[in-house]
Amino acid sequence: MPVVWPAVGACVLPNVGGWFGAFFVARNIDTWYAKLKKPVWCPPNRVFGPVWTGLYSSMGYASYLVWRDGGGFEGDARLPLALYGSQLVLNWAWTPIFFGSHNIGLSLLEIGVLWGNAAACGYYFFKINPIAGYIFIPYMAWLTLATALTYSVWRENSKEKEAKD
Repeated sequence: MPVVWPAVGACVLPNVGGWFGAFFVARNIDTWYAKLKKPVWCPPNRVFGPVWTGLYSSMGYASYLVWRDGGGFEGDARLPLALYGSQLVLNWAWTPIFFGSHNIGLSLLEIGVLWGNAAACGYYFFKINPIAGYIFIPYMAWLTLATALTYSVWRENSKEKEAKD
């Protein structure tokens, strides 16, 4: 197999979950999500798809670098790749929790766990391949924004829900 295929596969794989999540977003973006109170610094909806595509592809490439340089799943890369897989599953799970079940509180808790897992992953990626660790910096920045946004949406909209109860 040509050497390029593992790298291509690693870049494509994370996007699969993103495409799955898009189903939940598409069904709720113009209805439920549009009615939520959001902060003025919330990025426009059209930004999220391209940003996530770039981040998924880059973190996939970082995972390839770690797999390649860390001896695959049986070498030193075992823990970093396990962290990568778990943070990817957590990342994919956020969208159905937030957009699918409309559970903003649980999505806030979930993204907090995701943030910690992704930070650990980036740290351990750096130990195997520094470039792979650096590739995680934009992802962590965007996750920080997403976490702050989730918190803000939860805070602003849970008050309204409490008033109705």
